[in-house]
Amino acid sequence: MKQQHTDISNTHRYCVIMCGGVGSRFWPASRTARPKQFIDFCGTGRSLLQMTYDRLLPLVPKENILIVTNSQYAELIRTQLPDIAGHQILLEPARRNTAPCIAWAAYHIHAIDPKASMIVTPADHLITRETEFHKSINRAFEFVESGDSLLTLGISPDRPETGYGYIQMGTPVSDDFYKVKTFTEKPNLELAKVFLGTGEFLWNSGIFIWKTETLIEALRTYSPDIASRFDAGIEAFGTPDELTFIAREFGSCPSVSIDYALMEKARNVFVEAVNIGWSDLGTWSSLRDHTPRNASGNVTQGCTVMSYNTSGSVFTVAGKDKLVVVDGLHDYVIADTDDVLLICPIANEQHIKQYVNDVKQLIGDKHL
Repeated sequence: MKQQHTDISNTHRYCVIMCGGVGSRFWPASRTARPKQFIDFCGTGRSLLQMTYDRLLPLVPKENILIVTNSQYAELIRTQLPDIAGHQILLEPARRNTAPCIAWAAYHIHAIDPKASMIVTPADHLITRETEFHKSINRAFEFVESGDSLLTLGISPDRPETGYGYIQMGTPVSDDFYKVKTFTEKPNLELAKVFLGTGEFLWNSGIFIWKTETLIEALRTYSPDIASRFDAGIEAFGTPDELTFIAREFGSCPSVSIDYALMEKARNVFVEAVNIGWSDLGTWSSLRDHTPRNASGNVTQGCTVMSYNTSGSVFTVAGKDKLVVVDGLHDYVIADTDDVLLICPIANEQHIKQYVNDVKQLIGDKHL
């Protein structure tokens, strides 16, 4: 992959890739042992994690990229990102959502570099306009480094999407930067149409930029139940005692998102409106909409499909030699793994999490 030539001489800039999710909405392709961020969903030869890492290399020094993940994925990360040193992988001893994950990364970086600023991004998002992404992130770094701001990227919406949270733009402070007026969780269709019609709302990307100092002070003010736990071991960060402290205390952190713990409460929250070809690739339908289709309008992942009277469907099949012959399916997902076959209308994809829960209750963890 050809990299953009971007100035990364500012060694106080860091990137944190959150890589601990399970991706249950992509079951059975995404499994507990190998979630979607480790899978080549786009047919590029690179997993979503690897694509994210490649995208960030022009923005920060390679040694300033950290991966925060669950301890069970350590070996997968070492295999997929061999250039990442062991000390750049922060292994969570328990899953506690994004706020404790980001807090640990911030305290860790701040102990090493008190002048640090950082971008936080999920490992499993798709961004197709990478040049614009790089420009937007460099502007974002400059914005937060000039003050004490908590910044998130907002995506200009092109449809009334009900699967994303929304950010209402308030007072503009400079080109493409706005004070955040409100955060709204995933709306119903009618409200999403209203949001789109006003022109005041952006999709919440889940990508954040701030100085570590600003974030830590904000956590102390608005989420003291998290900050106090990390402050209790503040002398350990950046020393050999850090992992011992984390192993002992991390599991006692509340399981809460950074949006709820901080962004919806703080007063110094801003949004940069961007158009970077973003998708969170959270569902089979989003995969269908953001990957190439064949002449019949179907997406075929790693398999040979002979289709008749079939359109708008997604096929992902284990085994390169398996032939799939299908007739009369429209807008379906057909996901075939070694031990699970899922056939489901894409219109019902929101039920997949329930299927996973039912499998767990009736059969156990074997197929998860």
